[in-house]
Amino acid sequence: MKVIPRLALLLSLYGVGSAAFALDCNKAVTQAEMNGCVAQDLNQADAELNQTYLAYRAKLRPTQQNQIRDVQLAWIKYRDLSCRFESSNVAGGSAAGMALQTCLAEKTRQRAQELKALSGCPEGDLNCPH
Repeated sequence: MKVIPRLALLLSLYGVGSAAFALDCNKAVTQAEMNGCVAQDLNQADAELNQTYLAYRAKLRPTQQNQIRDVQLAWIKYRDLSCRFESSNVAGGSAAGMALQTCLAEKTRQRAQELKALSGCPEGDLNCPH
């Protein structure tokens, strides 16, 4: 298995538990509905991150592509560990999954913004790896 498909698979695994039907998240009342809504939100954030990551990676030289892959894999580990810690106060409770997925979605959106900023930095910026 190549690294990029493995990374895309890893990023998409967080959507496995999402509902197979569309939810009206403005009317979500039950914990199951709220969990489904945050799962959908995380799936959207993951899709945006995947698209941003692949577009940015395509702009890089091969050695930089390997570096950004390693950075992204390390970031995923950081995100997951950080969110598990941040949501640990509700671990075992009915809202634990919702708290974890909300954190994952927020950090995923932040990472997409970081990659967009890197991708759009001006030519000549010495801290810009492309």
